[in-house]
Amino acid sequence: MTPERTAPGHAAAETGEGRVVLVTGGARGIGAACAAGVHARGDRVAVTHRGDPPEAPRGDGRRYLPLRCDVTEPAEVEAAFVALEEHWGPAEVVVANAGITRDALLVRMGEELWQEVVDTNLTGAYRVARRAVSKMIRLRRGRMVFVSSVGAFLGVPGQVNYAATKAGMVGMARALAREVASRGITVNVVAPGVVATDMTAALGGERFAQLTAMVPLGRAATPEEVAACIGFLCSEDASYVTGAVLPVDGGLGMGL
Repeated sequence: MTPERTAPGHAAAETGEGRVVLVTGGARGIGAACAAGVHARGDRVAVTHRGDPPEAPRGDGRRYLPLRCDVTEPAEVEAAFVALEEHWGPAEVVVANAGITRDALLVRMGEELWQEVVDTNLTGAYRVARRAVSKMIRLRRGRMVFVSSVGAFLGVPGQVNYAATKAGMVGMARALAREVASRGITVNVVAPGVVATDMTAALGGERFAQLTAMVPLGRAATPEEVAACIGFLCSEDASYVTGAVLPVDGGLGMGL
């Protein structure tokens, strides 16, 4: 098989080292579950974090690389990729997961609350994707998954900034999917609904219960359930899936 037609993970399988995977915002929640999942499958996983370095899954640090990186800072994104490439080589799989919420009704949402969310969720994802895809194009293979939200389609009061960034991710992913498909690179989106994470816990028990009550399946997702869907989109089984949005929301959005 020529390099041009090599599928993601093929070269890694030959060496037995596993693919090089980068998960942004991998210290907790969905990102941590995603990192643990790919690590368990034998891949090498690097995670970006802004606070204390997260512990390696199952205590095995040989195939786990924490990278301090604030995606709102272009120099830190570049430094993280350089460190990853020096350690293992270019990323073959990227999960753009880093994100924040700064909820407020629009009439009370100042420029700062808007810009902070846009810079992290959307512009941060752009920076990561742009840096990663240049090397994937040379490899002529790659998997990229953007973690959006059902809020991009459903409309949640107080989340104008968050919804705008998560909807923007869908447009960005689909445009990019068309740009790089001929290079053997797939680009997809996962849209979680209510997930039991630190981010949703910060909403408070009453608000969390209200959101959960809207879910047809009657409960919140676990981070592992979302990570499993991300894992599928990163796998060989999803080699013919690109430009797709996969809802993982318990029916909350009903495919919107």
